[in-house]
Amino acid sequence: MAAITINVSTVKPLADRVLIKVSPSEEKTSGGILLPDTAKEKPQVGEITAVGPGKRNDDGSYAAPEVKIGDKVLYSKYAGTDIKLGGEDFILLSEKDILAVVQ
Repeated sequence: MAAITINVSTVKPLADRVLIKVSPSEEKTSGGILLPDTAKEKPQVGEITAVGPGKRNDDGSYAAPEVKIGDKVLYSKYAGTDIKLGGEDFILLSEKDILAVVQ
């Protein structure tokens, strides 16, 4: 079986889905204690790298997404599908799982 290589630029989300590059998790606590990999929490902040065309309305038109490429967002902890592309962590999730845009 032939292997394929998938780059971030070749991934195009469908409907109201977005592809988010996950920000790295904290390496140590505010008190300076280093955290092992097993104690780290799953990150909930990332930067949007690709956006689908939006959710389809009943009349066939698309509702434009509220987020855009480059937005830094806070998303639900257990939402979406984790993907590793080019050695970096990404998450593919629905726009409804995005909780806020971080300024």
